[in-house]
Amino acid sequence: MNTLKRLATCGQSPWLDYLKRSFIENGDLQGSIERDGLKGVTSNPSIFEKAIGESDEYADALKQFLAEGDRGVSEIYEHLAIADIRAAADILRPVHEQTQGRDGYVSLECSPYLANDTEATVAEALRLWQAVERSNLLVKVPATPAGIPAIRRLIARGLNINITLLFSVEVYEQVVEAYIAGLEELLQAGGDVSNVASVASFFVSRIDTEVDKRLAELADRQAGDRLRGKAAIANAKIAYDRYKALFSGPRWQALADAGARTQRLLWASTSAKNPSYRDTIYVEDLIGVDTVNTMPPATMDAFRDHGKIEPGAIEHDLAGAKKTLSELEKRGVSLIEITRQLVEDGVRQFADAFDKLFAALAKQRRILLDGERRSLDIRAGSAEMRAALDEEMELWRKEGLIRRLWAGDKSLWTGTDEDKWLGWLHIVEQELAASPTTMAEEIKQRGFADVLLLGMGGSSLGPEVVAEIFGPQSGWPRFHMLDSTDPAQIKAVEEAIDLGRTLFIVSSKSGGTLEPNILLDYFFERVGAVPGVENAGHSFIAVTDPGSSLEQRAKELHFAHVAHGAPSIGGRYSVLSEFGVAPAAAMGLDVRRLLETGLEMERSCGPDVPPQENPGVELGVALGVAATRFGRDKVTIVASPGLASFGAWLEQLLAESTGKQGRGLIPLAGEPLAAPENYSHDRIFAYLELEGRSDPAQSAAIEALEKASHPVAIIRVKDIWHIAGEFFRWEIATAVAGAIIGIDPFDQPDVEASKMRTKELTESYEKSRRLPDEAPLFRENGLALYADPRNAAELGRHDTLAGYLKSHFGRAHAGDYVALLAYVERNAAHEKTLADVRAEIRDKTRAATCLGFGPRFQHSTGQAYKGGPNTGVFLQITCDDPYDIDVPGHSYSFGVVKAAQARGDFDVLAQRGRRALRVHLRDVDAGMAELARGIAEALA
Repeated sequence: MNTLKRLATCGQSPWLDYLKRSFIENGDLQGSIERDGLKGVTSNPSIFEKAIGESDEYADALKQFLAEGDRGVSEIYEHLAIADIRAAADILRPVHEQTQGRDGYVSLECSPYLANDTEATVAEALRLWQAVERSNLLVKVPATPAGIPAIRRLIARGLNINITLLFSVEVYEQVVEAYIAGLEELLQAGGDVSNVASVASFFVSRIDTEVDKRLAELADRQAGDRLRGKAAIANAKIAYDRYKALFSGPRWQALADAGARTQRLLWASTSAKNPSYRDTIYVEDLIGVDTVNTMPPATMDAFRDHGKIEPGAIEHDLAGAKKTLSELEKRGVSLIEITRQLVEDGVRQFADAFDKLFAALAKQRRILLDGERRSLDIRAGSAEMRAALDEEMELWRKEGLIRRLWAGDKSLWTGTDEDKWLGWLHIVEQELAASPTTMAEEIKQRGFADVLLLGMGGSSLGPEVVAEIFGPQSGWPRFHMLDSTDPAQIKAVEEAIDLGRTLFIVSSKSGGTLEPNILLDYFFERVGAVPGVENAGHSFIAVTDPGSSLEQRAKELHFAHVAHGAPSIGGRYSVLSEFGVAPAAAMGLDVRRLLETGLEMERSCGPDVPPQENPGVELGVALGVAATRFGRDKVTIVASPGLASFGAWLEQLLAESTGKQGRGLIPLAGEPLAAPENYSHDRIFAYLELEGRSDPAQSAAIEALEKASHPVAIIRVKDIWHIAGEFFRWEIATAVAGAIIGIDPFDQPDVEASKMRTKELTESYEKSRRLPDEAPLFRENGLALYADPRNAAELGRHDTLAGYLKSHFGRAHAGDYVALLAYVERNAAHEKTLADVRAEIRDKTRAATCLGFGPRFQHSTGQAYKGGPNTGVFLQITCDDPYDIDVPGHSYSFGVVKAAQARGDFDVLAQRGRRALRVHLRDVDAGMAELARGIAEALA
């Protein structure tokens, strides 16, 4: 009988603080049971991190698991860990039976991330207990203030609990009270207390490590030397004395009579951290009846080799132990303070180990899914920015901020109502569970030739991206989208569809948005006039939140279908909800396949993925730090031709989410690329590269920007189906950037201001049949300029269009941007003209440039223009409409609505102190050419 095995003769059970698959599979665990009398195994996050994260022996198991289907990091960890726990429990089963349930246990720790959350700890422990399905499992719960009430509740549910991170006698007494009270509750409920096992893991060596540090600082060197290395064992002796007292007396006897067993003290952290101490000190001096000592392999080997056994050593010289602790207190070494800090440190260290483990698993998962090449590469541009990004990433890891985001902790942002707007985090699973193809089959059977989406902002931009990326689907209707009140735009769309064979999707989250409602009025009347159409409502479906005014109207008009959005998702985060899914299904896409790529990215960005492997956090940190620390708040979006339309959706997400309170990101999509010297140092570039379909010129331009020390985020998109993943990645990144910037990323206060001003003007028109008169500052060649008094005064008086434009663009300074806000038809010719103008402005002024077509941009970038940093110089472009279209049921026309929207937009810009000028074109095409000429002259 070796020394380890002889511990049993002293009433102590040796357990092993170590677990690894090879240790189980190669027979070492069974051999230790037979050779050393091993009676149990403990595990913790650090042990699993070393076993799984720092070796490759789990690689095949992980690969096999993922071959069955993608999984999140936590699920991967639990699959691997629980397999080991079950296997170890089965090997220890004979010990469990031979000792009648006193020994033969293996422990599994609740996530250290939950150590300060009672409810979450209870739920986690119950879930792990059910998942492992072994009666000789001990679930480990920390002795934190939140953990102790969890212990009582779990004992009352009949679980076996190992209390971990226990350092102080005072807290130990609370743990015993929780155990006894839990047993009493279980007994009162008719449960069998004889089946409940528990150990209290009292940590030892860490105490000496911390106490010795303080002793080294004492002025009295002799006292320090005398007390060094004695605190931990003295503390344990007193704890054991309390154990004997607490498990005696009438209260405990009543439980014992019902079959309850004492909660044994388990000596943990028993390796000697100080090399000058005997390597077996925390085994030899802690031998006691009815105790457990859990040893790491090295300590177990040492004790087997040269350990000494002294029965009852834990009870020797209790008076000396008390004297030691008393003297420490007198010399200012507070054990209460030290043990409190050790609990906090222990939770942090276990969380750190979990972070390392989960990062390793996330990396292995990523490589199995995508190969060695990462989908995101942040190139900081400078050592200073790289250091700042690393610092912020470490903050997000250390503070567990991504877990707080997923938990809906509104204090991560402004502490208002952000927690009510996080439904987008889980919408992909919900949509996949809802069988999204049912409506699509009905649409196909009805033989529609066209699908026309009537919406604005978040209701329309996502479906537009999907439609343009995937193109028409064979055998399915052609997809069109209308998000404009421009009469020419409406006419162009109407001419492109077959009215009698078109399915209309009216999309509005609130149901009260002006544009989709009046477009519904118009097209419902037009469809009703088509010969052979008996019920116009059968050609319409609605996508809206439950109970909205649009849903009510859909019922009144007998719409074919109403798809409900989630009230907890704002419009710009809704693309993976019904607002994106219903149109995608209508255009014939494999919605399930699309959503599954979104789910893959959701898992990659999950709460269990540490920042260094979390593509959403990493991107969000880059955006937030670039803006707040380096003034690089212009996010220039560059995308492979096959992904070009993504920029419009991303502009809304970034601008409307972050541009408020004088802060935020200014996104720029569609700006022509140029040489590095044409850009100021106020940008970060985001390059979405479609693998196998990239543009060599774009790639070369991005490489040149990187070499010129501009920060670049390179995002590699595997194929077009993975656009759903990009939607989710950027949503997470925007929420992260919003936290760093310090705003609420889910409201849009300044968009509402423009809507209210437009409403005032249209209501006024319905009463007076006219919009308020305006006097131009200047007229020339069919163009007229308008400005509010403040802007007019700043511009001064000039004799030419070019003079006014030169003065206006001259107000753009370093770090500013120029935005062209065009209330004209959005067609290829106008886009080309204004793109050329953008490039010219950028190249001559080095200012970032934006382009928005109204009223579409009002529901997108308009929030940042009005509520973000006051760094914009705005040129609004309006026009006389060559013809107009009446809005059924109203006295105004679409042209009047567009004019009211433009005026409302300009009024709010002026109220917010923005530098703004409006140019009105009498003839659109001729006026655009004249405007381009004037800008060229002004910038010459």
